[in-house]
Amino acid sequence: MDSYFGLKKNGSTVSTEVIAGISSFLATSYIIIVNPSVLSQTGMPFTGVLTATVIVSFFSSVMMGLYARNPILVAPGMGLNAFFTFSVVFGLNVSWQVALGAVFWSGIVFFLLSVFNIRTHIVKAIPRPLRYAVSAGIGLFITMIGLSNAKFIVPNPATLVSLGPITPALLTFVAGLFVTAILVMRNVKGGILLGIFFTTLAAYPIGRLWGVGTDVLISWKGLFAAPDFSLLFQLDLVNSLSWAVLPVIFAFVFTDMFDSLSTFVGIAEAANLLDKQGEPLNIKRSLLTDAVSTTLAGLVGSSPGTAYIESAVGVEAGGRTGLTAVVAGLLFLPFLFLAPLLSIVPGIATAPALVLVGVFMIRPVVKIDWMKLDDAIPCFIAMVLIPFTYSITHGITWGFLSWTILKFASGKKEEISPALLIIDIFIILALVIG
Repeated sequence: MDSYFGLKKNGSTVSTEVIAGISSFLATSYIIIVNPSVLSQTGMPFTGVLTATVIVSFFSSVMMGLYARNPILVAPGMGLNAFFTFSVVFGLNVSWQVALGAVFWSGIVFFLLSVFNIRTHIVKAIPRPLRYAVSAGIGLFITMIGLSNAKFIVPNPATLVSLGPITPALLTFVAGLFVTAILVMRNVKGGILLGIFFTTLAAYPIGRLWGVGTDVLISWKGLFAAPDFSLLFQLDLVNSLSWAVLPVIFAFVFTDMFDSLSTFVGIAEAANLLDKQGEPLNIKRSLLTDAVSTTLAGLVGSSPGTAYIESAVGVEAGGRTGLTAVVAGLLFLPFLFLAPLLSIVPGIATAPALVLVGVFMIRPVVKIDWMKLDDAIPCFIAMVLIPFTYSITHGITWGFLSWTILKFASGKKEEISPALLIIDIFIILALVIG
């Protein structure tokens, strides 16, 4: 195991990787319930999507660990499932079978781009300062997700967001945040995982012993639920290749590609998971894994698979090798039968981990030369737009465009690679189509 995953080489151990895998799984496991809740609005059976979600998450994460040997989980992506439901099925008035076909064909396009190393060239086209900015932006994004899950920040029509009302759940989140922070600060092994367990236990009395009248956050909803394989191979491969659906395939390709690329780059920069050339480790194999995940998603009945930014929770817990992803992937498999168990861990229990991961992810921002404005402005735009638009793709695309424009304006055309110019053209096309 050490020779295969390179544990000693990466300064890790089996126990550290196992703890990291569990931490990543707990931070990502919400997708098992959330993805079906979104996609079932199209008429797809909830239990069928749940089964598909587990299959995609299990197979893709294990493949990432064994084949690409990176500690990054792959699962059906949030945002992509909303696009599938609201923009494709409802917006274009196509059937979910046709939408699944579009997911499958987008996966084939991913695969071809990866096999011919085009996606790797795209990674290399990202200027290094923008990579640092994307890492920091993803950190802010993850923190925002954690604060939102805990209702620490809530929507406000006057100020867009504001501090949420003081509730037993919010106080429990704050307690969990400080306990987790102290454990991490003191370098306690498995501190993030212990913080999740602590917050889960602290949440049990809510609605029972205190905060009576409010919702009970932790309740037993059963143990066993039989898997539903009714969505397997229900995609429409023929009609999904019609002219009307081709823009959908392009949108899936573009969005998933930049979500995955930015996640790989951001986590690699923050965790120093880089090769001798300063590129993310095993990037071609990682992108091939992502392509296979999307293709598989179309076959089994889910929106596209993508690399998960919550993988940073496991990386912060010490995960440095593919063993982390393998452990997390294996933990998905029992939930083909045990999905109700996930209700035991509430959102406020994983929220502290997500907030603290922001500290870890934002570290590379100090490598940006903030006095060099033609670097600083595009980096700042990319960094802030990721959380402010709630989209990694929007942040990195506008970062690309602003980098190109400002480098042209400052007479530094040599800092704009031909690959970046090609990417800019596709970005503009995507913006027009969108």
